[in-house]
Amino acid sequence: MLVLLPPSEGKASSGRGAPLKLETLSLPGLAEARRAVLDEVVELCAADEEKARLVLGLSEGLRGEVAKNAGLRTAGARPAGEIYTGVLYDALDLASLDAAAKRRAARSLLVFSGLWGAVGVNDKIPSYRCSMGVKLPGLGALGAYWRTPMASVMPEAAGDGLVLDLRSSAYAAAWKPKGEVAGRTATVRVLHAQVVDGVEKRSVVSHFNKATKGRIVRSLLTTGVRPEGPAELVEALRDLGHVVEAEPPAKAGKPWALDVVVREIH
Repeated sequence: MLVLLPPSEGKASSGRGAPLKLETLSLPGLAEARRAVLDEVVELCAADEEKARLVLGLSEGLRGEVAKNAGLRTAGARPAGEIYTGVLYDALDLASLDAAAKRRAARSLLVFSGLWGAVGVNDKIPSYRCSMGVKLPGLGALGAYWRTPMASVMPEAAGDGLVLDLRSSAYAAAWKPKGEVAGRTATVRVLHAQVVDGVEKRSVVSHFNKATKGRIVRSLLTTGVRPEGPAELVEALRDLGHVVEAEPPAKAGKPWALDVVVREIH
């Protein structure tokens, strides 16, 4: 099983570890593309703080992130699972997993990133600020930039098992499973159901959407369940106590769309 995750906007500090070594990151086929993005981001942030702030879409209060990006080559690097924070990662709580679940996480989790393309949770990276929605002056929109290198590495990374896609739309744009891989891919939407005037209404709540996805991944890792495909994933999630609605796609080579319905927000 391969699980595709979005990153978090907020990130933990880099710490005092050894600097980044691009050649050690997962998906080595992305090395050249990563180097090109890293070079442009570092040069942009070192040359013109105000221009960099605007390009990166940072508020005035986040101006300090520009200087952090300028020092990416020498900043300390930590496992990506420690760098990424926020609602999904708080719910996932990688640090508290037992040894077996941590090994499963290392094998199965990929975090998509505007700067790195995608990294494993044990890959050591510095803290940074560069979303997939950024349009760099030289390389252009990162969502489009990553499509070609991703298309060359992701089918092999997906192997022959289930692909559980929990990415937000901006990060999903960097790689869309096709053909046979798409047929064993499941995307998940979390819906909050509540009764209003006797009628059940459903809505997407961003915070709870992320928290639920984190809990889903954690439950799969801790139990060790390994669904072979989307249909088996639906049954596994139901066995774990989730309310899941799903139908096979109308056409072959299309991903399954799963709705996880929740009634209590926490």
